Amino acid sequence: MNHPQNAKPQTDRRTFLSRTGKTAAAATLIAAAGQRVHAAEENEIKVALIGCGGRGTGATLNALSVDNGPIRLVAMADVFDNHISTRLASITSNEAVASKVDVTPERRFVGFDAYKQAMDCLSPGDIVILATPPAFRWVQFTYAIEKGLNVFMEKPVTVDGPTSARMLELNKKAIDKNLKVAVGLMCRHCKARQELFQRIQDGEIGDVTMMRAYRMAGPTGSAAAKPNEDPNLSELLYQIKNFHGFLWLSGGAVSDFLIHNIDESCWMKNDWPVSAIACGGRHYRGDMVDQNFDSYSIEYTFGDGTKLMVDGRTIPGCKREFASYAHGTKGLAVISSASHTPAKARIYSGHKMDQDKLLWAYPQPEPNPYQVEWDDLISAIRSDTPYNEVERGVMASAVTSMGRMAAHTGQEITLEQFMSLDHEFAPGIDQLTLQSESPLKANAEGKYSVPMPGLVKKREYL
Repeated sequence: MNHPQNAKPQTDRRTFLSRTGKTAAAATLIAAAGQRVHAAEENEIKVALIGCGGRGTGATLNALSVDNGPIRLVAMADVFDNHISTRLASITSNEAVASKVDVTPERRFVGFDAYKQAMDCLSPGDIVILATPPAFRWVQFTYAIEKGLNVFMEKPVTVDGPTSARMLELNKKAIDKNLKVAVGLMCRHCKARQELFQRIQDGEIGDVTMMRAYRMAGPTGSAAAKPNEDPNLSELLYQIKNFHGFLWLSGGAVSDFLIHNIDESCWMKNDWPVSAIACGGRHYRGDMVDQNFDSYSIEYTFGDGTKLMVDGRTIPGCKREFASYAHGTKGLAVISSASHTPAKARIYSGHKMDQDKLLWAYPQPEPNPYQVEWDDLISAIRSDTPYNEVERGVMASAVTSMGRMAAHTGQEITLEQFMSLDHEFAPGIDQLTLQSESPLKANAEGKYSVPMPGLVKKREYL
């Protein structure tokens, strides 16, 4: 399987890793490299799902759909018990995978320590799916490494500098243990994009001079949070239920919704940008109390001066577009043009998408990259081949957060600055319980802090 690798970032990694904070403490929980285990084709792989939302459910269905040996879902965990029952019913209603589900009542766990209980149902070499809000990613990754588990983690994997450093440091232990770790940036597994990447690297569009990416749609309900009117829902659980709306949990709309376009564009450039400037604002929030802007426009700059322009918008009645493009000295490459899948990747001579200028297009239909990323992961587990996507996932998350930070502060932000920041959104998140207060507090009017570019330039609204 051809998986082109990204160029190493041009920033000083030692600076990034020097601020380990809790990294050393977390790493002490992990035993030294243990016995290297993998599942041969005839061996059953057990799976546990941590975080029973829509994407976790989708990942589970993809995992159970891999057809290269026995696999079984045996445990589920969430902070909401109804999430477990609802998603379990959804998974078992799929006739193609229902026979591969064996989540008995005693293997359904609720609470902030439920991830440990679910992972305790697995054996070394099995797979845990980490699909909770990304704020919890490093906490759960730590325990998965300790248990010797292979991991599929959803994107983004970090939302700030300290946790980015922590994830990279933890990943050294995962590599030492020969654990296979996948990150849900499934566009990298898209066959059409993989071929396009190679064609760009071979010079078919010439030197890349500019890139553009768009995710402009109507209102995105999951990123907009109305005031909590449920007296039985604590402040902490309310924010987790609406995690796309709060920076400490998800990095907000930018980190979750724009990361794919940003990642696939950086992939085609085969580099990470070194700085970002950005604009954005709240326009139609009404009584919404979340921390997101309605529009983001980010200009990334690569080390050679090339620009990547990224536009995100969730305003009704406006032009919609969900696509990424690479312009070169010879022509135009369409990285994606119809959501994440199918990509419909193609190349034109010149910069107009006229049919008579079409030089190449990936044939349709395309394999679904959501499924291919799971085929690739489980193939690596069964064949015991090296497989670890954490560094790329961290870098994509960091670059995306850098753009968010530029928009929220109104300042130019460099990747080196981001990696050097000591501001962590949720220190002590590994100590949360169902009775804990949230790291983010509402004011007397029940509203939360929102970005104020130019006025508040750091920390609170990064």
